[in-house]
Amino acid sequence: MKILYSPASPYSAKCRMAARYLGLEVEEVKTDANQEPAELLENNPLGKIPVLIADDGRAVYDSVAIMSYLDRLSGNRLYPKKHEKRTDAEVLEALCDGITDSLLAVIYERRFRPEEKVHQPWIDKQWGKAMRGLDHLERNLPKTGKKLNGGHFSLAALLGYLDLRFAGQWEEDRPFLAAWRETFAKRFGDYNEMKSAG
Repeated sequence: MKILYSPASPYSAKCRMAARYLGLEVEEVKTDANQEPAELLENNPLGKIPVLIADDGRAVYDSVAIMSYLDRLSGNRLYPKKHEKRTDAEVLEALCDGITDSLLAVIYERRFRPEEKVHQPWIDKQWGKAMRGLDHLERNLPKTGKKLNGGHFSLAALLGYLDLRFAGQWEEDRPFLAAWRETFAKRFGDYNEMKSAG
Protein backbone atom coordinates (compact mmCIF):
# COMPACT_ATOMS: atom_id res chain seq x y z
CA MET A 1 0.00 0.00 0.00
CA LYS A 2 0.98 3.59 -0.31
CA ILE A 3 -0.41 6.91 0.78
CA LEU A 4 -0.14 10.15 -1.17
CA TYR A 5 0.31 12.89 1.38
CA SER A 6 1.54 16.37 2.15
CA PRO A 7 3.72 16.96 5.24
CA ALA A 8 1.61 19.96 6.30
CA SER A 9 -1.75 18.19 5.86
CA PRO A 10 -3.40 17.33 9.18
CA TYR A 11 -5.68 14.84 7.43
CA SER A 12 -2.61 13.09 6.04
CA ALA A 13 -0.99 13.16 9.48
CA LYS A 14 -4.04 11.49 11.03
CA CYS A 15 -3.94 8.60 8.55
CA ARG A 16 -0.16 8.19 8.61
CA MET A 17 -0.09 8.05 12.42
CA ALA A 18 -2.94 5.53 12.49
CA ALA A 19 -1.22 3.27 9.96
CA ARG A 20 2.01 3.37 11.98
CA TYR A 21 0.16 2.68 15.22
CA LEU A 22 -1.50 -0.35 13.65
CA GLY A 23 1.82 -1.62 12.33
CA LEU A 24 0.67 -1.55 8.71
CA GLU A 25 3.28 -1.23 5.99
CA VAL A 26 2.42 1.86 3.97
CA GLU A 27 4.81 3.61 1.61
CA GLU A 28 4.49 7.36 2.14
CA VAL A 29 4.68 9.36 -1.09
CA LYS A 30 5.07 13.11 -0.63
CA THR A 31 2.66 14.77 -3.06
CA ASP A 32 2.10 18.40 -4.00
CA ALA A 33 -1.63 18.62 -4.73
CA ASN A 34 -1.20 22.14 -6.17
CA GLN A 35 0.85 20.65 -9.00
CA GLU A 36 -1.93 18.14 -9.76
CA PRO A 37 0.41 15.21 -10.48
CA ALA A 38 -0.99 12.44 -12.67
CA GLU A 39 -0.81 9.79 -9.94
CA LEU A 40 -2.98 11.92 -7.67
CA LEU A 41 -5.59 12.80 -10.30
CA GLU A 42 -5.74 9.21 -11.56
CA ASN A 43 -6.54 8.00 -8.05
CA ASN A 44 -8.72 10.86 -6.82
CA PRO A 45 -10.57 12.93 -9.41
CA LEU A 46 -10.92 15.70 -6.79
CA GLY A 47 -7.13 16.05 -6.69
CA LYS A 48 -7.11 16.12 -2.89
CA ILE A 49 -4.92 14.37 -0.37
CA PRO A 50 -4.56 12.04 1.40
CA VAL A 51 -5.19 9.12 -0.92
CA LEU A 52 -4.47 5.55 0.06
CA ILE A 53 -3.68 3.19 -2.79
CA ALA A 54 -4.36 -0.36 -1.65
CA ASP A 55 -2.37 -3.42 -2.67
CA ASP A 56 -5.04 -4.29 -5.23
CA GLY A 57 -4.79 -0.81 -6.77
CA ARG A 58 -8.04 0.47 -5.27
CA ALA A 59 -7.91 4.14 -4.31
CA VAL A 60 -9.40 5.16 -0.96
CA TYR A 61 -10.12 8.79 -0.07
CA ASP A 62 -10.82 11.02 1.97
CA SER A 63 -9.27 10.68 5.44
CA VAL A 64 -12.45 9.34 7.08
CA ALA A 65 -12.77 6.60 4.45
CA ILE A 66 -9.06 5.82 4.81
CA MET A 67 -9.40 5.51 8.59
CA SER A 68 -12.34 3.12 8.19
CA TYR A 69 -10.34 1.11 5.65
CA LEU A 70 -7.36 0.88 8.01
CA ASP A 71 -9.69 -0.21 10.77
CA ARG A 72 -11.07 -3.09 8.70
CA LEU A 73 -7.61 -4.01 7.42
CA SER A 74 -6.27 -4.24 10.97
CA GLY A 75 -9.06 -6.47 12.21
CA ASN A 76 -11.05 -3.59 13.73
CA ARG A 77 -8.31 -2.30 16.02
CA LEU A 78 -8.70 1.43 15.26
CA TYR A 79 -12.17 2.02 16.71
CA PRO A 80 -13.83 0.57 19.83
CA LYS A 81 -16.02 -2.47 19.32
CA LYS A 82 -18.78 -1.31 21.68
CA HIS A 83 -21.29 0.85 19.81
CA GLU A 84 -21.41 3.72 22.32
CA LYS A 85 -17.64 3.98 22.58
CA ARG A 86 -17.25 3.76 18.81
CA THR A 87 -19.78 6.56 18.37
CA ASP A 88 -17.84 8.68 20.89
CA ALA A 89 -14.63 8.11 18.89
CA GLU A 90 -16.36 8.95 15.61
CA VAL A 91 -17.90 12.14 17.02
CA LEU A 92 -14.50 13.19 18.39
CA GLU A 93 -12.98 12.60 14.96
CA ALA A 94 -15.77 14.60 13.29
CA LEU A 95 -15.32 17.49 15.73
CA CYS A 96 -11.55 17.61 15.29
CA ASP A 97 -11.80 17.33 11.51
CA GLY A 98 -14.41 20.11 11.53
CA ILE A 99 -12.17 22.39 13.59
CA THR A 100 -9.37 21.62 11.15
CA ASP A 101 -11.67 22.51 8.23
CA SER A 102 -12.29 25.93 9.80
CA LEU A 103 -8.59 26.55 10.42
CA LEU A 104 -7.77 25.64 6.82
CA ALA A 105 -10.49 28.03 5.62
CA VAL A 106 -8.71 30.82 7.53
CA ILE A 107 -5.35 29.91 5.99
CA TYR A 108 -6.74 29.60 2.47
CA GLU A 109 -8.61 32.91 2.68
CA ARG A 110 -5.36 34.67 3.54
CA ARG A 111 -3.14 32.70 1.21
CA PHE A 112 -5.10 32.49 -2.02
CA ARG A 113 -6.95 35.80 -2.18
CA PRO A 114 -5.39 39.13 -3.07
CA GLU A 115 -4.98 41.17 0.11
CA GLU A 116 -7.67 43.67 -0.89
CA LYS A 117 -10.19 40.83 -1.37
CA VAL A 118 -9.58 38.99 1.90
CA HIS A 119 -12.95 38.86 3.64
CA GLN A 120 -12.31 39.39 7.35
CA PRO A 121 -15.89 38.52 8.45
CA TRP A 122 -15.41 35.08 6.86
CA ILE A 123 -12.11 34.62 8.70
CA ASP A 124 -13.73 35.72 11.97
CA LYS A 125 -16.59 33.27 11.50
CA GLN A 126 -14.25 30.35 10.82
CA TRP A 127 -11.97 31.32 13.71
CA GLY A 128 -14.99 31.50 16.00
CA LYS A 129 -16.03 27.96 15.01
CA ALA A 130 -12.53 26.67 15.67
CA MET A 131 -12.27 28.38 19.05
CA ARG A 132 -15.69 27.09 20.17
CA GLY A 133 -14.59 23.62 19.17
CA LEU A 134 -11.34 23.92 21.11
CA ASP A 135 -13.22 25.24 24.14
CA HIS A 136 -15.50 22.21 23.97
CA LEU A 137 -12.49 19.90 23.84
CA GLU A 138 -10.91 21.72 26.79
CA ARG A 139 -14.04 20.99 28.86
CA ASN A 140 -14.55 17.48 27.45
CA LEU A 141 -11.16 15.91 26.89
CA PRO A 142 -11.46 12.37 25.57
CA LYS A 143 -10.59 9.45 27.78
CA THR A 144 -7.20 8.20 26.70
CA GLY A 145 -6.50 4.70 27.90
CA LYS A 146 -3.92 2.24 26.65
CA LYS A 147 -5.61 1.91 23.26
CA LEU A 148 -5.76 4.85 20.87
CA ASN A 149 -8.62 5.24 18.41
CA GLY A 150 -9.45 7.23 15.30
CA GLY A 151 -10.70 10.17 17.33
CA HIS A 152 -7.41 10.41 19.21
CA PHE A 153 -5.47 10.52 15.95
CA SER A 154 -7.71 13.26 14.59
CA LEU A 155 -7.17 15.28 17.77
CA ALA A 156 -3.41 14.75 17.63
CA ALA A 157 -3.34 15.86 13.98
CA LEU A 158 -5.40 18.94 14.84
CA LEU A 159 -3.04 19.92 17.67
CA GLY A 160 -0.05 19.35 15.40
CA TYR A 161 -1.60 21.66 12.82
CA LEU A 162 -2.30 24.30 15.47
CA ASP A 163 1.35 24.10 16.52
CA LEU A 164 2.40 24.49 12.89
CA ARG A 165 0.16 27.39 11.84
CA PHE A 166 -1.20 29.00 15.01
CA ALA A 167 1.41 28.51 17.73
CA GLY A 168 0.85 30.81 20.68
CA GLN A 169 -2.69 31.71 19.57
CA TRP A 170 -4.74 29.02 21.30
CA GLU A 171 -2.91 27.35 24.22
CA GLU A 172 -3.09 29.92 27.01
CA ASP A 173 -6.76 29.45 27.93
CA ARG A 174 -6.75 25.71 27.23
CA PRO A 175 -4.12 24.14 29.50
CA PHE A 176 -5.73 20.69 29.63
CA LEU A 177 -5.99 20.47 25.87
CA ALA A 178 -2.39 21.67 25.45
CA ALA A 179 -1.22 19.09 27.99
CA TRP A 180 -3.06 16.30 26.17
CA ARG A 181 -0.30 16.36 23.54
CA GLU A 182 2.00 14.70 26.06
CA THR A 183 -0.66 12.16 27.03
CA PHE A 184 -0.93 11.19 23.39
CA ALA A 185 2.84 11.12 22.95
CA LYS A 186 3.24 8.64 25.81
CA ARG A 187 0.93 6.21 24.05
CA PHE A 188 2.07 6.80 20.49
CA GLY A 189 5.72 7.84 20.61
CA ASP A 190 7.73 10.98 20.14
CA TYR A 191 5.52 14.09 20.08
CA ASN A 192 7.36 15.26 16.96
CA GLU A 193 5.90 12.27 15.14
CA MET A 194 2.42 13.72 15.52
CA LYS A 195 3.22 17.17 14.19
CA SER A 196 1.99 17.67 10.70
CA ALA A 197 5.08 19.69 9.79
CA GLY A 198 7.72 17.69 8.01
